[in-house]
Amino acid sequence: MTSDIEKWWTDGDLVPLTVAGVRREVFVRRIGRGPVMTLLHGYPSSSYDWARVVPSLAEHHTLLVPDFLGFGASEKPSGHDYSIHEQADLVAALWRREAVTSTRLVAHDFGTTVAQELLARVADRSSTTEITSLTLLNGGIYPELHRPEPAQSALLDPELGPQISASLNAELMAAALAPTFAEGYDSTTDVADIWRSVSRGDGHLNSHLLIRYITDRITHRDRWVDAMETSDLPKTFIWGLRDPISGAHMAERIAERMPDAALHALTDVGHWPPLEAPQRVASLILATGEGE
Repeated sequence: MTSDIEKWWTDGDLVPLTVAGVRREVFVRRIGRGPVMTLLHGYPSSSYDWARVVPSLAEHHTLLVPDFLGFGASEKPSGHDYSIHEQADLVAALWRREAVTSTRLVAHDFGTTVAQELLARVADRSSTTEITSLTLLNGGIYPELHRPEPAQSALLDPELGPQISASLNAELMAAALAPTFAEGYDSTTDVADIWRSVSRGDGHLNSHLLIRYITDRITHRDRWVDAMETSDLPKTFIWGLRDPISGAHMAERIAERMPDAALHALTDVGHWPPLEAPQRVASLILATGEGE
């Protein structure tokens, strides 16, 4: 019997995109009709994080939902120097391929940092696609406030990281992810799906390479934070407060630095709003669109 996540990948496409001068095979789901909305997923999972949110959004929007390079069903080059800039190049290449001139941008976790780089490109006029609104969900948008889980910090270690990647399995992944969901939420199915995403094509062996986005955030902090804070786009934040990584403490900074932005606090949700509270997330995203 085909699992829901396998059906998700079966119903999408592998498309050729040129990223950093190299042709890559990138997975994309296209679904719905209407103005374009691009959904960017988090680490270490895949576009399938949005599966429960997509049906409601697709009634009003044409959705583009890619797997980043190294994630999910996309190509997973080994020994590769993954970076946030390259992932932003991937999104820009997808927009060009799909002839997207304007899009709403929705992002979670790792994807929020890619969104910040895309915003910076709008600010410096190097982007050919207009972003009409920004919706961000739990991510390390202020890197100095980001509280990585012990497993993430260990993966960043030059010696430990490759060893952890080599020994990673479903049980270790489940143990690492468990604290990131709100207490009382049954994450069994979610963590199993995330492991399928990570391990597909032996992608878990790249875990220590993909985690370098944390270093990218620190290096490019001013560019990305400034682009987000100074953008005059409609900005919405949908935030799970019971997230130990980027939860209530990050929401406080958002409210302080961007008081005009819409901040929706989900008091019973952890790090994964699209998984833990998909209907509320979909409703809030759509409500944001009504005000534009």
